[in-house]
Amino acid sequence: MPPRIGFSVMPLETRREAIIDLATDADRRGYHGFFMPETWAWDMTVLLADAAARTTQITLGTGIVGIWNRSAATIAMGAATLHAISGGRFVLGLGASTPQLAEGLHDTPFGQPVPRMRRMITQIRALLRGERIPLDVATGARALKLNVPPVPELPITVAALGDAMTRLTGELADAWSPFLYPWAQLDTGRARLREGAARGGHPDRTPEIHPSIPTVVAETDAKAREGAAWFVAFYVTTMGTIYRDSLTRQGYGKQVQAVLAANAPKFTGAVPPDAEELLEQLIVYGTPAEARRRLARWHAAGGTFTVLLLGPNLTPEQRAFTLDAFRPMLGSA
Repeated sequence: MPPRIGFSVMPLETRREAIIDLATDADRRGYHGFFMPETWAWDMTVLLADAAARTTQITLGTGIVGIWNRSAATIAMGAATLHAISGGRFVLGLGASTPQLAEGLHDTPFGQPVPRMRRMITQIRALLRGERIPLDVATGARALKLNVPPVPELPITVAALGDAMTRLTGELADAWSPFLYPWAQLDTGRARLREGAARGGHPDRTPEIHPSIPTVVAETDAKAREGAAWFVAFYVTTMGTIYRDSLTRQGYGKQVQAVLAANAPKFTGAVPPDAEELLEQLIVYGTPAEARRRLARWHAAGGTFTVLLLGPNLTPEQRAFTLDAFRPMLGSA
């Protein structure tokens, strides 16, 4: 299957109509997917239902919803509802989220994410198949099932970064959706997926690779690099330690430290020259032709469904400029 291209927008974008406009604009242009992360703003199941009503072809998905935010049953009910509303166009994306969101917003202790993910996927799958939920906590209760038509074919993707979670993705999920993950390391991730698939008893069926990639397209290389640097600096310095730790494990520790130093004591959105490799590995950016060239590297490295994450507060003209930049690739995507 040729690579597919989808769009998303980062959580700092809180204009509901701008979010929905991105979905409808991408749908009209023939893009393949629209995926939205849920963090500390809108309920994304509700916004995706709105997007489903206003689009006709594009795949819609949570990219991602955290596994501490809702019960498995609530997630399964939302997924089944969106599957029905969209005419089968919904994909469920799950992720561990962060301790700050789980504890500081949902008042839920953040525990070991891999066992939690295993339990959530197992319970969600059972409910979507029309089965009774395999209870793990309230084991003395009478297990229930959903009173809606089963949707066992509904895909589940997992946004894994660490080896253990990536193996679990290979074992239980349909696709792997890493974020802020170097394109040159996709082979390493693919190896972990294969290990998980073998553990799950299906070595011939490994999940697809659906990387989510911050994207900045501008009329000049300098303007695009400025936006790309802001993305890297923002996620490395302000989103806890999850992304800096992941990048350090993958051999980019010196570059991470350089970004931290360039943004201390005050955030500047800067990436110094000695951390330039982070821009090349993590971001799709440049003029339209350069952005297409950089995206093509992700497809060549094994990305079967690339999801381009846009920054917040784009004007309608900037959004259209970005969407139009990648349209020449749709014929081969």
